[in-house]
Amino acid sequence: MTARLFARTCAAEWTRLWTVKATWWFLAAAAVTMVGLGTVAGFEAGGQPSAQGDSAWVASHFTAVPAQFALLALVLTAVTSDYATGGIVPALQWTPRRTVLFLARTVVAVGAATGAGVLLAFASALAGYTAARPVLTLPWNEVDVLATVAFVFAAGTLLAAGLGFVLRNTAGSLVVVFLLILVLPLMLPQFGYRWMTDLADLMPGTNALFLLLGEPAGRGLTNTFAVLTMLGWAGGALLLGWLRLLRDDANR
Repeated sequence: MTARLFARTCAAEWTRLWTVKATWWFLAAAAVTMVGLGTVAGFEAGGQPSAQGDSAWVASHFTAVPAQFALLALVLTAVTSDYATGGIVPALQWTPRRTVLFLARTVVAVGAATGAGVLLAFASALAGYTAARPVLTLPWNEVDVLATVAFVFAAGTLLAAGLGFVLRNTAGSLVVVFLLILVLPLMLPQFGYRWMTDLADLMPGTNALFLLLGEPAGRGLTNTFAVLTMLGWAGGALLLGWLRLLRDDANR
């Protein structure tokens, strides 16, 4: 019975996600960013003999850095829009088991954003390869780079979904996500205090950048640390969002 209810709720959330114009705008922004930058990088590499034999898969990583914000905004909007319109009340009347709604909305939004992000990462590498042929290569034994992109997108959008359920406000959630992903990781080390640099290393944005580009270098970050840190942020945000949905009135 629970499985059937979950499947039905996922179907409803899927329909809801793709009938909102904002979803398509955010995906279009991500597509233009990733494929466009991949193409530009390909043309640039094509004119440099020193790039001969380099892998075009690199484009998947560096284009994911700016494009992730469009996907984060997509998930945030999918979670918080019902609170702005009051649609959360009929949604919970239709699916009164709040945990089921929480899981379905999270799975559908995060799954769609992550899946789209991985496809666009592949498209950006392919665009760079096409623009730079025969300078760049696209070796299939390196396709596992997409797994890193998938993890970064999945962990980031899970964090965004959790924050959306906690804050229930699109603008406020966007501000917090930008602080954690972009602003604090860049600003804290600039003050020159070691403890601020250490704090910056605990930010999800710092660890996402490390997994994608290997930066910042020389700060003692490792892949294991970055993965665990991002999972910790995502898990903590989801736990808080789930608890608030369970315990608080949905229309407040």
